[in-house]
This record gives sequence, structure tokens and C-alpha cells, in this order.
Amino acid sequence: MTLKVAKRGRVAPFIVMDVLRAANARAAAGADVLHLEMGQPATGAPKGVIAAARRMLESDPLGYTESQGLIALRQRIAAYYRRTQGVDVDPERIVVTTGASGGFVLGFLAGFEPGDRVALADPGYPAYRNILTGLGVEPVGLPAGPETRFQPSVALLEQAGKLDGLIVASPSNPTGTMLGPDELRALVDYCDARGIRLVSDEIYHGITYGAPAVSALRFTDTAIVVNSFSKYFSMTGWRIGWMVLPNDEAFARAVECLAQNLYISPPTLSQYAAAAAFDCTDELDANVARYAENRRILLEEFPRAGLYRLAPAEGAFYLYANVRHLTDDSEEFCRRMLVETDVAAAPGTDFDKSRGRGYVRFSFAGGTSDMTEAARRLNAWLPKAATRG
Repeated sequence: MTLKVAKRGRVAPFIVMDVLRAANARAAAGADVLHLEMGQPATGAPKGVIAAARRMLESDPLGYTESQGLIALRQRIAAYYRRTQGVDVDPERIVVTTGASGGFVLGFLAGFEPGDRVALADPGYPAYRNILTGLGVEPVGLPAGPETRFQPSVALLEQAGKLDGLIVASPSNPTGTMLGPDELRALVDYCDARGIRLVSDEIYHGITYGAPAVSALRFTDTAIVVNSFSKYFSMTGWRIGWMVLPNDEAFARAVECLAQNLYISPPTLSQYAAAAAFDCTDELDANVARYAENRRILLEEFPRAGLYRLAPAEGAFYLYANVRHLTDDSEEFCRRMLVETDVAAAPGTDFDKSRGRGYVRFSFAGGTSDMTEAARRLNAWLPKAATRG
């Protein structure tokens, strides 16, 4: 007898993880693979974080914490918002989560019912769509393009029909584009006026190359704001993030009960370590300076190689390249690029099911020497790839 697999578990794969597996297999066989597929800082956690973790390992039994997280960490997160955004957030509205991913699960479960319709930009982070689908919530893709810098707009929302939610990401994955203050305020006002729950993904805050990113918290206290220690704070494998909840006691209690039952609490060691990350801004800002140099190199070299239609990478650490003049199958293109150049990148189909066959995402979160070498390899390979169609 074959037992059933629940429909909610039948979600699309995260293709970049398949690319990583193929890239790791080549590296294990001796190839010199350059990893431009993963959105992961090449640096580890800051030294102060490592020191704090070591102290806790030697002095604390590391039992469970409150489901919302350590109050000391939540207070430090509140202070972070005062310093970076000029807003006061009650630590009681902050919930520490198992990465931003845990925050999305809690927020979507508490905020949406099965059958609700939640809008999000295409292209966008695939896990939004896949988590919503797994929970029985309908993701509604907004076909964002260069005219809106691949971001949602009020005009796109007006064409989407009745909505229960909207997810925004600024800076975004995969494009690196940002919503300006006026654009974000317009979306907030549109949602507040229509009872649409706004979810603001702010995990790339701190990694920008011009104007700083603006939090939805400046304009509303009804949004779900999700952030993480993975990107700017360079703590991917520690699996620690946070949410700022709407100013709504019933919603806060729902999230607390869900967290108690789903996770009990976030990883205790990671929480203690993350509190120290706020004291490491010099080291973290040096990482951002490296990303800026990597971005400069690729923006200079990619057009010479034939990759000249790039989304404006205002933040995060990605270049989203239009490759329609080279291929109509970005998955096969990325497979061939890996085999023939040992440069790994993510096909656009991960981020946009309808138009992604003509796009590739390159991450410049790695070392600067890797970016220089990747550009050299692609400069040599892409003209040949173009002649083969």
C-alpha cells in the first residue's frame, strides 16, 4: 500500500538549492567552482558574536527561552530601530524567530486563512509563494518589470482583484531594487485603507549602495515586519531572525501560541550570540564595503561580456540579468555555464515562473577575487554561448 503525500507538502523546489548541490558535486570532484548562486555572505559571524557564543557555551546550560525570545535580545532589536529608523518599538511587539523563514511561517499562519489571496511581486523570493501554497493561501503574482524597478505598485494592485495581503521586500531578492519612502508609504496607505495585511520583508536592511532602506514601521503599526541576522549580520547558519508584530494584542497572542507549539523557542545559543552582533557594526560595515566593490566590478565587467540589461542593484547583493538575447531556457543556461565555466548562478525560474526563463541571478556576496575571476570566465565564455543560441 502506498500512503498519500499531503497536497500542502507538494510545493515547488527551491531551485537554487539544486544548483548548490550540483556545484558542490563539481567542487568535490576537484573543480574550482565560484559560488554566485547563493545569497549568503562569504564571511562568517562577527568576532564579537563568536566570543559571546563561546562564553555562553562555557557558562550556561542553554535551556529553552520564552517563545518570543530573550527579552535582552528584543530590547537590543528595539534599540536598533531607534538608531536606524528613528522609530520606537515596544520590545513586547518583537518576536525572535528561527530565521526569517520561521517568521514568515508564523506571520502567514496568524495573518491569513486558507483561501486568502496574498499579492507579491514577480520576480520575488520563491519561499514566499511556496510557504503560502503549503498553507493553502493563494499567492497572487504581480508582474513587476523595469518600469516599476521590479517592485509592486498601486497600479499593479488595482489589477489584482480582491486581496487579503501584500508582501513587499526592499531591498528585494532577486533584483536588489528598493522602494523609496513615498512608494512605500503609498503601498502602506493603500493596504490600510482596504484592510489588506502588509508583510514587509526587511532582511537586506543595512546592505545598500546609496540611500538607506526605509522600514514600513515608519508609516504604520499594522504591518508584519520580518528581519534576520543572516544577511547584514552575516549569521546565516545560526538560524536566527525576528518579527515586529502589528500593535494588536490578539495577533501577538496568536503568534505566541503558534511559536510555543511549532518551535517552543528559537535556538538559545544563537539568541545570546545575536545580541552581541549589534556591537560589531565596524566589522559588518566592512562587509558591506566589500559587497559594494564586488558590485562595482560586476557592473563594469558584465556589460563587456554581453550582460547589459541588469536590474538596478540598489541594495542586497544580487544582479538580476536579462539573458533573453542568449537563451530562452535559463535553467539549461545555468547548467551549461556551471559545466563549462564552473561559475554557479541561479536561474530566473526560481523567482518568476512566467518570465524567469529569460533571467539569471548572480550573487556578489562572495570574495572580491571570486567576482574578478567570475567576470573573467564569463567574458571569455558568453560570446561563445551566444553564438550557440
